[in-house]
Amino acid sequence: MLFLKKTWIVLLTIFFLFSNLCIFATDAQYVWSNSVETSSTTSNSVSSTIAEQNSGNFLNIESGGAILMEQSTGKILYEHNIHEKLRPASVTKIMSILLIMEALDSGKITLDDQVPCSENASSMGGSQIWLNETEQLTVHEMLKAICVVSANDCTVAMAEFLAGTQEAFVMQMNARAKELGMNDTIFKNCHGIDEDGHVTSPYDIALMSRELMMNHPKITEYTTIWMDSLRDGKSELVNTNKLIRNYTGATGLKTGSTSVALYNLSATATRNNLSLIAVVMKAPSTKVRFAEAQKLLDYGFNNYEYKEFAKKGDVVGNIIVNKGTFSSVDVIFDQNAGFLLKKGESQNVTQSIDLFNEITAPVQEGQKLGEAIYSNNGEIYAVNLIAKTSVDSLGFFNVAKMVYYNWFNLLR
Repeated sequence: MLFLKKTWIVLLTIFFLFSNLCIFATDAQYVWSNSVETSSTTSNSVSSTIAEQNSGNFLNIESGGAILMEQSTGKILYEHNIHEKLRPASVTKIMSILLIMEALDSGKITLDDQVPCSENASSMGGSQIWLNETEQLTVHEMLKAICVVSANDCTVAMAEFLAGTQEAFVMQMNARAKELGMNDTIFKNCHGIDEDGHVTSPYDIALMSRELMMNHPKITEYTTIWMDSLRDGKSELVNTNKLIRNYTGATGLKTGSTSVALYNLSATATRNNLSLIAVVMKAPSTKVRFAEAQKLLDYGFNNYEYKEFAKKGDVVGNIIVNKGTFSSVDVIFDQNAGFLLKKGESQNVTQSIDLFNEITAPVQEGQKLGEAIYSNNGEIYAVNLIAKTSVDSLGFFNVAKMVYYNWFNLLR
């Protein structure tokens, strides 16, 4: 009887295997035409209404140019001469810091790496910590000096450490600016000391500030320092950005001033999930610079809110997978889903989920399987919904593997 039972199991298994092979021979594996599409956030309609409504300098900004940008969406909430090409002074260092953070995040350098000081770096004027050629500081210490006291000598030392020469580093700065769409910008140095042709605009400063804050949030561990020290306490550091101490929610970012550029500032702050970037250029005094940055931030926080509907990785549901090693796959949000709104408008936002009912294997992790669509007063924002895991197709080898596994368990 045991022999007959085992024989019967073997025959059923062979029949099952043969049936699946026939199915796969006559029915080519169908893959959704949009599979393997990389996940990305799309905005079907990014309205310019806000910027249009807020033109005209109704905040009576005295500075040569100014902008208020919402960080997560990049929307402009207020503008005044935002494409005016002006001298940035030490606000230039935002791009230098961005390249340093990208090198850290890519593993090219570490915070513990020792950075030497060249004769060129030690000879920098302006704000500095008086590096000398016999001295080495870690990347961590260099970043602290650059972010807190805008040290020109440390900025040049880091540029040479990363690219060999300041000139080569400046080429990287300009290339990165082009990638970010900073069309008003030409960098001539990495520190911001006045040089003919070294210009940028409030809009471009907002772009590079957003890139730094969005993709390298750890920089706030440096930009929010109010007071610190280096060299075993021998070098005192006090932040040049007074908003760090005086403005609730301030997260950074960079000051800059020269006799020609006058007073510049890129100020960032976050309250109740709303993150803002206020840029002021060519203010007539340091007092006006900080007052107008605060005026811009106050306007943003008083009139707008950021409503979050889902976080990156949240599961929205699952869909059936045909001819796969698993019968279904979880679908998740590709990134945080939220909407910038004028205060009091959150009840007007509608949400719809556009998701396939089923799909044929194979499915790749991160494959787009639908969209979450948000709408508010004609403005539409879409977030991709993607596969949480991969699902292999139930091909010959996978079928054989499953059959062998089941057969082995039955007969042992």
